[in-house]
Amino acid sequence: MTDAALSKTQLGPARLALVGNPNSGKTALFNALTGSRQKVANYAGVTVERKEGVLTLPGGRGAHVLDLPGTYSLRARSPDEVVTRDAVLGRLSGEQPPDVVICVADATNLRLVLRLVLELKQVGRPFVLALNMFDIAQRQGLRIDLERLSAEIGAPIVTTVATRKRGLEELVAKADALAVSHAKLLEEGGAHENVWREPNAAEIRAAHREAQRIVKECVRPPERPDTVTGKVDAVLLNPVGGLLILALLLFVMFQAVFTWAEPLMGLIEAGFAGLSTGVAAVLPDGLLQSLITDGLIAGVGSVLVFLPQIVILFFFILVLEDSGYMTRAAFLMDKIMGGAGLHGRAFIPLLSSFACAIPGIMSTRVIDNKHDRLTTILVAPLMTCSARIPVYTLIIAAFIPHTKVWGVFSLPGLVMFGLYASGIVSALVVSFVIRKIFWRGTVEPFMMELPTYRWPEPRNVAMNLWTRARIFIERAGRIILPLMVLVWVLSTFPYPPEGATGPAIDYSFAGRIGHLIAPVMQPIGFNWQMTVALVPGFAAREVAVAALGTVYAVGGDDEAGTNLGALLSHQWSLATALSFLAWYVFAPQCAATLGVVKRETNGWTWPTVMFLYMAGLAYLASFVTYHVAVAMGAG
Repeated sequence: MTDAALSKTQLGPARLALVGNPNSGKTALFNALTGSRQKVANYAGVTVERKEGVLTLPGGRGAHVLDLPGTYSLRARSPDEVVTRDAVLGRLSGEQPPDVVICVADATNLRLVLRLVLELKQVGRPFVLALNMFDIAQRQGLRIDLERLSAEIGAPIVTTVATRKRGLEELVAKADALAVSHAKLLEEGGAHENVWREPNAAEIRAAHREAQRIVKECVRPPERPDTVTGKVDAVLLNPVGGLLILALLLFVMFQAVFTWAEPLMGLIEAGFAGLSTGVAAVLPDGLLQSLITDGLIAGVGSVLVFLPQIVILFFFILVLEDSGYMTRAAFLMDKIMGGAGLHGRAFIPLLSSFACAIPGIMSTRVIDNKHDRLTTILVAPLMTCSARIPVYTLIIAAFIPHTKVWGVFSLPGLVMFGLYASGIVSALVVSFVIRKIFWRGTVEPFMMELPTYRWPEPRNVAMNLWTRARIFIERAGRIILPLMVLVWVLSTFPYPPEGATGPAIDYSFAGRIGHLIAPVMQPIGFNWQMTVALVPGFAAREVAVAALGTVYAVGGDDEAGTNLGALLSHQWSLATALSFLAWYVFAPQCAATLGVVKRETNGWTWPTVMFLYMAGLAYLASFVTYHVAVAMGAG
């Protein structure tokens, strides 16, 4: 039976796995091969993403393409790398082993990928080497002896430019031929045996020397060396100038999150408000109306309102990654973060958390080490997220006079800045404590290869941006929505008794909980109304403002917000107001964030640890703030 006959009559869909170093263009190649025909899920039992797409092979047979996480070696050191190793070796539970492995390499930097290629050769599974970004290598004058290199690694080589879809047909044809040949060998019992095992130090050094030998024999230095990258890096990696440029980029990103997202967030809020009003107009007053408007619509709206900020943040992150700047930014921040026990890559998740802790926590996937990633997840919510801003604005406007400090700075503005700074400092202190108490030892050295600068490909950025947005909506929504409905139930039932004059929430489970824990909160200056407001505020921090308005029988629109501020200035002392602000610097996380942490850490242990330590910090900060303020006559 011929190979062609075998492929048509006996073979099912082929399984192709993309493997490669980070920044090799692997995901761009995956997008070019599969287009929009891809789905994202998680591997069974772990939080590592599973990206799979489909394509049609030359003979009409279908193929499933798996985009495996980037790795430098099969010696797995992170959850992502474990998945890649197990997928290549056929060890993943419930997953069929790939028929062919496509190893994606940056054609301008072959030395690093060859160590991975030598390991793939030991696995015995057929593979093809895709020399991606080959156009850049040609522009640099890099000369690669493809025939000799193919003979050295024992696998076919195809040159590709994923962003321009060059070489894809030949790559798919090679993979198809290898899959058919491998199936025939399996049928005849002649397939190569897997001899790969975890190498020792001597074997690692030997593989490194072998990779250097192959590069020396198969790759000639470029006739026109890339001096642009060196000149740009001399500026961007300067210890002083580089940090100033990075600070400027981060400032622009930070401003964009709050300014560019505002109109879209307003439209989303208005859309859900209109939907809620429309439903309320159609359905009669009662339980069903309240469930749909206050529970379901409000729950979905509270998730989607942050989508513009998340999209803008990931847009900047993807552009910086595709351009090759992200690894340089992490390199610059490594020493600063390392002093607090954080990894250099932690600065992007922490920055993302200024908009919302949810994208910040999702961004920690770029950190390989488990302990470094957990540390970043635990401190990310200490960044001042946008949900705290309504609380800060309400209290500052009500209690902080609009006076000038030194004739230049606004006192309310300085207070707001101090609240942001407190979150940043507390995150660094907490991460330092975590490393010293729980995971002693120095932070692992941050080793990386600096990729060549390149223009981001718009289509690739757009597809990855859409994937990020879809993941946020699908994953976070499935967790958040039930929790929001639960909070609605607690805030709605039981109904007030006949003749009740107080707010309805006072008689609900949430209100009773507030009264129950009020004595615990009294030492930090909180009254029972504030305690009640914290309960629905667990769904989303900004809900505390509306809850305070309900408790004090004030409406929730802008005019009522002004009245609420005036009312609070008469009901609370300055010490109580400052204590409330201190609480919200460290406030225990909202249900949405805890749900995402549960998803990212694959259990409730770390969300519980996060909630408890933040609650302890919030109580301690409020206690100290309240009693110091009282001692200074602000009580």
